[in-house]
Amino acid sequence: MNKIFKYSFFDLIRSRWTLVYLAFYLLLTFALLTLTPDTSKVVISLMNIILLLVPLIASMFSVIYSYNSREFVELLLAQPIPRRQIFLGQYLGVASSLALSYLLGIGIPFLVFGILGSAQLGHFLTLLLVGLLLSFIFSALAFLIALKHDNKLKGFGLTILVWLFFAVIYDGLFLVAMMWFRDYPLDNFALGASLLNPIDLSRMLILLKLDIAALLGYTGAVFQQFFGSSMGILLSVGCLLLWIGVPVWRIYRISGRRDF
Repeated sequence: MNKIFKYSFFDLIRSRWTLVYLAFYLLLTFALLTLTPDTSKVVISLMNIILLLVPLIASMFSVIYSYNSREFVELLLAQPIPRRQIFLGQYLGVASSLALSYLLGIGIPFLVFGILGSAQLGHFLTLLLVGLLLSFIFSALAFLIALKHDNKLKGFGLTILVWLFFAVIYDGLFLVAMMWFRDYPLDNFALGASLLNPIDLSRMLILLKLDIAALLGYTGAVFQQFFGSSMGILLSVGCLLLWIGVPVWRIYRISGRRDF
């Protein structure tokens, strides 16, 4: 698995599109930091972009790489290599290369502007953590979809639908449910619903760290009221790690018994 991970990782690191992904974050972050010295405002601005762009790029990169490397995978499957190691190695390679591009693209500008000596270091680290976790989450979901569906068109469609559901549709359904059942106590429902969307969880994590969870509306206020900032942050990180663990476990199970 280590060799497959290294091959996938360095293959993507040299990719032109990975470099474009890195350059985009470099230019964007440098531009925002140049426009305003307030790091908190920069974090909020980047949050609005990252919560949509990181899941989308991670999903599309992963599903494209998975389908394009299918012939290479079939060649590896003919060798005495456990198939689970092949798919897990590929997943880790793709997710790690995207995470590294994000880490460098966001991290270098902040370091240049002296974030290490700033009181806003915690906000910066939270922003980095959220992007890294989302990269691994949506890469895992995309690999799982590609593994379950041989039809590329269906796989691409489902991958885009998953991203669209978590990024846009889920919040709309949540608001509709809140309106329909507004006459009932909704605290527990709001808490449970927020845990079922990794993008909402990531937004909650950043806002809790910034201590402005009320900006998220009813859900953020309830979340902070029930758990407080510190406990809420730990719960958010734990649930995001679970969002990585469950798809990876499914990849492990499916790849071990599926015929290719």
